Amino acid sequence: MRATLKAMAILTLAAGLAGCSGSQERNTAGADRSYQNQLIERLIDARPGDVIEIPEGVFAFDRSLSLNVDGVTLRGRGPDRTILSFQDQVQGAEGLLVTADDFTIENLAIEDTIGDGLKVNNGENIIIRGVRVEWTAGPRTENGAYGIYPVQTSNVLIENSIAIGASDAGIYVGQSRNVVIRRNRAERNVAGIEIENTIGADVYENVATENTGGILVFNMPNLPQPGYQTRVFHNHVIANNTGNFGHAGTPVASIPAGSGVVVNSNDLVEIFDNDISDNRTANIIISSLHSAGYSDYSVQADFDPYPEAIHIHSNRFSGGGDNPDGLELQALRLLIGGPLGRLPDVFWDGYRDETKLVDGAMPDALRICLDNGEAGLVNADGPNDYAAPAMATEAHRCTLPRLPAIELASAQ
Repeated sequence: MRATLKAMAILTLAAGLAGCSGSQERNTAGADRSYQNQLIERLIDARPGDVIEIPEGVFAFDRSLSLNVDGVTLRGRGPDRTILSFQDQVQGAEGLLVTADDFTIENLAIEDTIGDGLKVNNGENIIIRGVRVEWTAGPRTENGAYGIYPVQTSNVLIENSIAIGASDAGIYVGQSRNVVIRRNRAERNVAGIEIENTIGADVYENVATENTGGILVFNMPNLPQPGYQTRVFHNHVIANNTGNFGHAGTPVASIPAGSGVVVNSNDLVEIFDNDISDNRTANIIISSLHSAGYSDYSVQADFDPYPEAIHIHSNRFSGGGDNPDGLELQALRLLIGGPLGRLPDVFWDGYRDETKLVDGAMPDALRICLDNGEAGLVNADGPNDYAAPAMATEAHRCTLPRLPAIELASAQ
């Protein structure tokens, strides 16, 4: 009963958030074009402790906004009432770029930016609440890469927000520490929610649907820090089957349509108590850099490409795996499930660090563990050029210690 009530609450929230979303490309002919200079001046003149209130309305901007003063709050009247439209943008790489600490943004929308929607760079104590970032013409490669985009930040809270149409990731946190992403909706992006090279993240009570991939936990080489310790729980990851419209050559361009939760080259990841369903390639994918389609990148010598200490338990799976993206995955489905069958809920590419084996097996603390009732796991046998894929559920029946919750220093 508790799980049912929680699911109902999350879906009710999702319906409310979806009601704030623009469903088609906005006509900005009637937008207020006089407010741009006023807001730019207020951001330039801001002082620590200022609260900048943006009124209700649709406001047109043709250039980026920026803020570099600590301790500022930017507040609208609601993501469906205060709308900053960048449909006519001709200058700048983002909608709003923030390089400051103790920053809060809430209750507004950013639409149709040339590049990223909201970027926060090198900040501590960041709150993003009730913000919608959307490309209103729907999924297109021409859309900006990232919707909500904190990078090299710490102590970050993203909640009750919406991201739609990003050509890379709707909600992305990269190279950061101590992050909570909760009660958001990510829809029709390439990656719905992505945690990349981040240390300590809790991702919970979100809805990820109609993306190419729902929730991604990645490590990429040649970045200042590796990521580890992410909990993904109490989410709805449903029908993420949108064709991949990412830019060729980017990491997310290799994500197959129909990917629910994807862990790539990341360690200490706990995936539990989620509702994961109808993701046509696989509900969960566990992969290494070697199979991710970008292993020809220049990689620093100490980068660990293998996913280790992955704990999958107590999830509710249904559907999925019935129509994988691409001929090779379709062939694997036929081999494993037969003409009318499907891939199991967990797909593992089979790569592991052979130098860490003890008596031919991974140490207990580094295993990929599946403790999830009847859910199965397939080993795709990537190291042997996928010559002998096979079910490997029993070899991965194990548990790992639970990961600790993320405690934010503030922003609760």
